[in-house]
Formats: sequence, C-alpha cells, structure tokens
Amino acid sequence: MYNQWFVLSGKDLSLKIIQKEKVKNEMKSIPEALKKKFEFHSYGHALEILTEAYPNEWQDLQTCLNQLVITKEDILKAGGNESPIPKKFDTVLYPLGWREIRITGDLLVKMYPRQTKQRRGRFSDQPFDEKLIEGFIDGHNIDFLKNQVAFDLEWNSKDQTFDRDLLAMRTYFDCGLVDVGVIVTRSEELNDIFDEFNIKQKYGASTTWMGKLEYRLKSRRNGGCPILAVGIKKACVEGYE
Repeated sequence: MYNQWFVLSGKDLSLKIIQKEKVKNEMKSIPEALKKKFEFHSYGHALEILTEAYPNEWQDLQTCLNQLVITKEDILKAGGNESPIPKKFDTVLYPLGWREIRITGDLLVKMYPRQTKQRRGRFSDQPFDEKLIEGFIDGHNIDFLKNQVAFDLEWNSKDQTFDRDLLAMRTYFDCGLVDVGVIVTRSEELNDIFDEFNIKQKYGASTTWMGKLEYRLKSRRNGGCPILAVGIKKACVEGYE
C-alpha cells in the first residue's frame, strides 16, 4: 500500500516537473525587453499556439505591448470608457486589422427516430422533428479579434468582468471561432505606484488585476480555451523604466 502511494506520488511529481519545463521553454520565445515590462502566464499552451500557429498575430500583439507607455496623467484620469489606456491599444491594433466582435447564434436541434424493424443504434436519415432555439448564443463580445486570436484588455473594471471575458472566449472557442485568447490586465506591482500617487482606493482589490484573473484560470473558467494572461508592470509607466 505505502509503496504504491510513493510510486503514484513520484509519477505526479515527474509530471509537474515536465509541465514546468514546458512552460519555461514556452517563455523563452518572449523577448527579454517585453519580460521587463510585462509578466506572462500561459494556460493550455496558449503561448506555444500563438508562436507556432499565429506568428503574425503574435507579432502584432508584441508590437502593441512594446509601444505601451502609461503616464501619470493616464493613471489619474477616470476609469472605464473614459480611460485613455484602452485607446492606446485601439490606436495600434485597429490599423493592423483587429476588430471588436460580438456574436449571436441560434441553435437548431434535430431529432432522429430509430428505424423500425432495425436493431438499436440504427437511426433514420431524416429527422422527425426540429426545434430552433433563438438567441442560444447572444451578447458575447471581445475587444479585439483577428483570424482566430482573441484579445481583451481589462485595466480597471470590477473583477467580475473577467468572468464575462472568459465566458466569451470559451464560447468563441467552443464554436470554432477562436483557437487562443490573450487577456491583458494590471500586475500587482503597480500598487506601489498607486500608493505613491495616493489613489490606491481607486484601484482596489476588487478590480481587475492579475491576482483576480489567475485564480479564475486555475479553476478553469476559461473551459478549453487556451489563455495567455499578461500583466502590466511598473516598467510600462513613464519614469519607472
């Protein structure tokens, strides 16, 4: 009994070590200059999918991230739609062909009867009834979509916004519209700057930041959709390079 337990534990440990090595190798594809400005967390081999299957889209995103410079004025301004930070991403990505997308979809359900005088498991080629469920998929929007790469930015929203984003991405993934998603949010280390500016309350613990995103990803709220989580670090802020 005890020997079996140790064998299983050793196997689990080996799998964890292999997984860590895979993630470590994935991260080697990110330029060091980007690692200084952002933290990266790859779920479901998201980074590998981006680099191998969508190199052009990944290059677009790297270009956008490289150009990101946040000023003190940006941080002090109102959040939500009034924040200038999301507009910085619009300026770079829209000319490159990225677009905000919303999908709706109806579900057509067909019911096939079992053929008479046939053994079980043999069904007719024609349905005997059909039901259309209108609006089965509705209202799922993503900030940016190009080919089959989805991209969302959450700078300072309520943290429940991550649930909406992950549901949208997993829905697109389940429909075959997306192969991988990228979500950019604040890194925890930005709190030092917020403290310095005396605006920590504005960017509270219940708003969108990496800690609130990661625990959702670890509990697989993204379903089967691979996600690359990107955290904005101090080096993106002017004067903290």
